[in-house]
Amino acid sequence: MNAIEDNAWSRGFADLGSIVPPPVAVLVVSAHWESDGSFTTLDDPPATIHDFGGFPPELYSMRYPAPGDHALAARAAALTGGAAADGRGLDHGAWSVLHRMYPAANVPVVQLSLDVRATAGEHLALGRALAPLRDEGVLLLASGNLTHDLRDAFGRLRRGDSTTPDWAARFDEGVARALESRDGAWLVRALDTEDGRRAHPTPEHWLPILYAAGASNESDSVRFPITGFDLGSLSMRALLFG
Repeated sequence: MNAIEDNAWSRGFADLGSIVPPPVAVLVVSAHWESDGSFTTLDDPPATIHDFGGFPPELYSMRYPAPGDHALAARAAALTGGAAADGRGLDHGAWSVLHRMYPAANVPVVQLSLDVRATAGEHLALGRALAPLRDEGVLLLASGNLTHDLRDAFGRLRRGDSTTPDWAARFDEGVARALESRDGAWLVRALDTEDGRRAHPTPEHWLPILYAAGASNESDSVRFPITGFDLGSLSMRALLFG
């Protein structure tokens, strides 16, 4: 809904477009494309995928007609040991944010899938493998949530309870400290902790942050241009390296 609502989160996404130096292209790792192996989108332009149900018609009518980038798709696939694949568009983890950052849809976009066979450490390593793209002017955009227990969040919505539970606050703060201190080992083990399991009943909304962390380097500044919780327990913290 942040794609069509005017709220603190959608305004925060829009602000990112002016904070981040203009990229030549965007490589998105989203929670919403899982696959057996690493794949990149080859379509130009990639279709806008409406991979959800039960939302207002306005959301399904949205299109994000950004161009694709065959060269970037091939390069990212080579760096990750994967393959470029046609027939796949941009899911809402990609276009709902990019629609706010770059509303003119004039920046080429390629999406990278999450390999469900990979361990957390291997996802972090894939992020490191993609780091050279940053020197080529490519923005690496990781789209997920630092806490993502939808059962808890929707339960709070039904009860009218907007308080943030202790486990969500602790995990969000722990992630921020680990990112600031470049503690990759903590990030890799994060979902093995009690708070981590509570924050992420399934891992897909956690894994994208490992790519951003992996692609960072010691000289990067670490900023959190968006902080806070939606529906009580969904961390909307945004991280910016560099």
